[in-house]
Amino acid sequence: MAIRLYATGGTFDKEYNELTGKLFFQDSHLREMLRLGRCRVEIDIRTLMMIDSTEMTEADRELIRKSCAESDDSRIVVTHGTDTMAETARFLTGRVPGKTVVLTGAMIPYTFGSSDGLFNLGSALAFVQVLPPGVYVVMNGRTFDAGNVRKNRATGVFEETD
Repeated sequence: MAIRLYATGGTFDKEYNELTGKLFFQDSHLREMLRLGRCRVEIDIRTLMMIDSTEMTEADRELIRKSCAESDDSRIVVTHGTDTMAETARFLTGRVPGKTVVLTGAMIPYTFGSSDGLFNLGSALAFVQVLPPGVYVVMNGRTFDAGNVRKNRATGVFEETD
């Protein structure tokens, strides 16, 4: 069973410019992360965009939806910025029938060394293999249904909306 992995940017792939003090995008770190995690799952990585999720438009979300729907793979992980991940998950709900789509991200850039990204990526890859078709958010070892999740900005964690 192959897993399709779509990169969209977000904190996962941000780099730090030491001269300006700003974060920016260069290339995805997903291949390196999978290598470090000794991943043995067949994965097809595609970069859809490299943007901060606060800049994501409806057209960007439609590209993610279309890519998921047209993928030959039924198990899909999307790396995404955490600020609007829940919004994109809700957008995808009901629009990618027959697929298991898991969105995940990181609160700290991978290049900082203390990132939660490697753990979240591993968790997403495990969950996408066992969850039934639908759209989910996976963060910090937990899985959430797309329609029942939010990022709590006060605590910096994802939680159910109930």
